[in-house]
Amino acid sequence: MSIATLCIGLQAQVNVDCRVLLLGSMPGVASLQEQRYYAHPRNRFWPVVAGICGFDAGLAYEQRLQALTSQGIGLWDVIGRCERRGSLDADIVRGTEVPNALPELIATLPELELIGCNGGAALHAFQRWVLPRLDTPPRVLALPSTSPANAAWSLPRLRQAWQPVADALAT
Repeated sequence: MSIATLCIGLQAQVNVDCRVLLLGSMPGVASLQEQRYYAHPRNRFWPVVAGICGFDAGLAYEQRLQALTSQGIGLWDVIGRCERRGSLDADIVRGTEVPNALPELIATLPELELIGCNGGAALHAFQRWVLPRLDTPPRVLALPSTSPANAAWSLPRLRQAWQPVADALAT
């Protein structure tokens, strides 16, 4: 078994006019090394959200972030720091998780309508550490993970399941 290493998450990518906040659990090794959200080449996050938002998933990283935030989508993770023995959520050493300051962030987002949790681990972490600290939570949606580990979900099926994100932006 590999040795657990300390993982420190990425900075929030959120504007004050954020209407949809997409949350992961903790970025994988490739994302942490590159300091970029969803950097693993087989992760389908960027193709899914690009399809929803109408931009080219092949844009440079900073342009993709700009395309998301300009349309009212923010990115962050539930867990800000933990120990992990790889990239998978199952590799996180239980009891080492330190959540991000999501209740404080959410309090600064008056336009927030929807929180989308990218995968079950993000949803469970949100329900455990964040939801109990919110007075009036926005709608929370469980989304199927875009991780390559979720290979049972095709790209078209993921896009369909993520359609509520586009719907929230259209209102």
